[in-house]
Amino acid sequence: MEVDCIKQINKKNTDLVNETIPYGEFLVIDEQGNKMGTMNRKEALKFASEREFDIVVVSPDSKPMVAKLMDYSKYRYEQQRKLREMKKNQHVVDIKEVRLSPTIDLHDFETKVKHAQKFLEKGDKVKLTIRFFGRMITHSDVGMKVMERFIEAIGTQATVESKPKMDGRNMIALLAPNNN
Repeated sequence: MEVDCIKQINKKNTDLVNETIPYGEFLVIDEQGNKMGTMNRKEALKFASEREFDIVVVSPDSKPMVAKLMDYSKYRYEQQRKLREMKKNQHVVDIKEVRLSPTIDLHDFETKVKHAQKFLEKGDKVKLTIRFFGRMITHSDVGMKVMERFIEAIGTQATVESKPKMDGRNMIALLAPNNN
């Protein structure tokens, strides 16, 4: 229930337009960008209605406040379009995990390398994990060799963000994609 309320608050329009402008005087800029001088609220609203535009406060913090004549619905549409475009171009970096074994076979190893390369091409980070079972933990050097071989196989496609280290029964390394 609280989430719905938060969404409604975020969608609320906070622009100061026409009658919602509570201030007395502000600097008015016309639709071409020319300064029309300082006007009070009534004069500015009359001036905007004569030209069939809306008056929108662009800079409420400046002294005097700046308001511009524009088609508000067109302005709002452009702002929403820019926001959608920014969201579309934005990529959230995920961490994909590739699990290896100290006794991994050659073909399995190559398959895991290909998967990691695909993840890196998409711009995601890759977490390499080698799990040691039973008495394998005493031979962590074998796991280290597998990890180093994997990093070499990836080549210049990634940089090692965190070097291989033991974490309980696991050996973990983190690879980040190169921005080439």
